[in-house]
Amino acid sequence: MAFIDYYQILGVTKTATEKDIKAAYRKLARKYHPDLNPNDEEAKKKFQQLNEANEVLSDPEKRKKYDQYGENWQHGEAYEQARQQQGRQRSYGGGGQSFDFEGFDGGSDFSDFFRSMFGGAAGQARQARYRGQDYSTELHLNLKEAGETHKQTLAVNGKNIRITIPAGVENGQSIKIKGHGGAGGNNGPAGDLYIKIFVADDPKFKRKGADLYSNAKLDIYTAILGGEITADTLNGKVKVKVKPETQNGTKVKLKGKGLPVYKKDGEFGDLYITYDLQLPVNLTDKQKKLFEELARS
Repeated sequence: MAFIDYYQILGVTKTATEKDIKAAYRKLARKYHPDLNPNDEEAKKKFQQLNEANEVLSDPEKRKKYDQYGENWQHGEAYEQARQQQGRQRSYGGGGQSFDFEGFDGGSDFSDFFRSMFGGAAGQARQARYRGQDYSTELHLNLKEAGETHKQTLAVNGKNIRITIPAGVENGQSIKIKGHGGAGGNNGPAGDLYIKIFVADDPKFKRKGADLYSNAKLDIYTAILGGEITADTLNGKVKVKVKPETQNGTKVKLKGKGLPVYKKDGEFGDLYITYDLQLPVNLTDKQKKLFEELARS
């Protein structure tokens, strides 16, 4: 994976404070957000790089490693182990001879980065095996998409990855896709991909877990006499029976008409409908008289 200068991506210096980094990320994330740049691959790539840079630089421990090791920051612990082992070797008079590191696999010489850290003796040592970098990205869904198990193709670090999104994912939830991060070094395991889910607000339904809440208009005649109305669900319209003398604000439950429960096959939330009583307007004189007679009775 090509080295990415996280400070350059965010447009800040290495002396930037956490507040500076946060402000820079928010400003640029708004500019390059996929929702504002549909079908713009460059903007999508830039947005992913911004998320990656923010994830590292907003974390004090990760930032410390990044500042110390640069592009190799993910493998800082391995380098520290190598440095300590070399120090032990030198204390026993083995500074110029070939040696092995604990936990390292055999094979070719160390990278140039290792040699720059440990000098010529490290060039004779065995090369470390280390885990690849974790990647993170965002996925934006509408409510209907969140209620269906479906495939999505994500562009991550220049590669298209096709994944399955389970039905019932929550807003703000993170999903880990094992082995879809950066490649490991020297046959080490690949990193993982972390996907943060954002579910947009829906104009008709409010969500609480797997349950949905909505309003349905109810005319005065059906409210008084009873009958039937057509109500919206996430997957279409259904007929709902209305009891006589139903009051404004009455709430009814449609069992199983909510969202699927995450990773629980066959389980669904409920849909709660609140009736919004609609009074008639623009009455004719005849209709007004009928209401007057009804009032006198």
